[in-house]
Amino acid sequence: MIKYDLHSHTQYSDGSLSVHALIALAIERGISHLAITDHDTVEAHLQLTKTNNSYVTEKINIIKGIELSSQWNNMGVHIVGLNIDIHSTAITTAVKHQTQLRIERVKTIAKKLLQRGFPDITQGAMILAGDGQVGRPHIAQHMVDEGLVSSVGQAFNKYLGAGKVGDISSVWPDLECVVEWINAAGGVAVLAHPSRYKMTRTKRRRLMADFSDAGGQAIEVCAGNQVPGVAEEMAAVCDEFGFHASVGSDFHNPDYKWVKLGQYPRLPKACRPVWELF
Repeated sequence: MIKYDLHSHTQYSDGSLSVHALIALAIERGISHLAITDHDTVEAHLQLTKTNNSYVTEKINIIKGIELSSQWNNMGVHIVGLNIDIHSTAITTAVKHQTQLRIERVKTIAKKLLQRGFPDITQGAMILAGDGQVGRPHIAQHMVDEGLVSSVGQAFNKYLGAGKVGDISSVWPDLECVVEWINAAGGVAVLAHPSRYKMTRTKRRRLMADFSDAGGQAIEVCAGNQVPGVAEEMAAVCDEFGFHASVGSDFHNPDYKWVKLGQYPRLPKACRPVWELF
């Protein structure tokens, strides 16, 4: 049985599992094709190349991927790159660029929180990130650990989520730049979970048009924790713009019971699956 999950994360992003633990869980769940798409890094794939992964290749097909942060009309949007060359100049450049931007963003968020009366969260967040890419989840967890908020959810709802003081999207490269990186790496650019962005249908249509014009080839039609009816709506968008359709759980953490690896709505029959482009 062929079962795809083209959007999942390891501890090198803001996921909580090592790459080998993630793969073991995917095999347990019956997933046959897994794309590891960490935020702004391909470290998990680099780790796999350093180890004897013959067992992995016998049990599951690993698709090399990445999820790159970008901005469109001053709004943060995520672009997944699938079937990329992780050693390409484009991806090496992208990761180096995004890593620096993430460090700058944490410092900017820290300054804004300082203005709200919080202590400096920079070092704590960086320590939690370790060798991975530092992000808002690390800030949120540090705030919990220091007793500044009661939960990660509260940190996002009050300070770090969309529209809040810690929502800093202006640092990211433009959508066109990110799509160009992915295409130059021989990959397929996929607009991640488009239904989750808070915008009107008219604005979302403009986003789709700009993404298509930039060279984007697919959108994520089925994502984890997606409400009924969205897959059909996104399938209509695919038909309008000629996009292929991607699927993925957007799995980050086994403690998040509402998002499970390999679990997402069924892909509408009218869609052309993105793996046809691999």
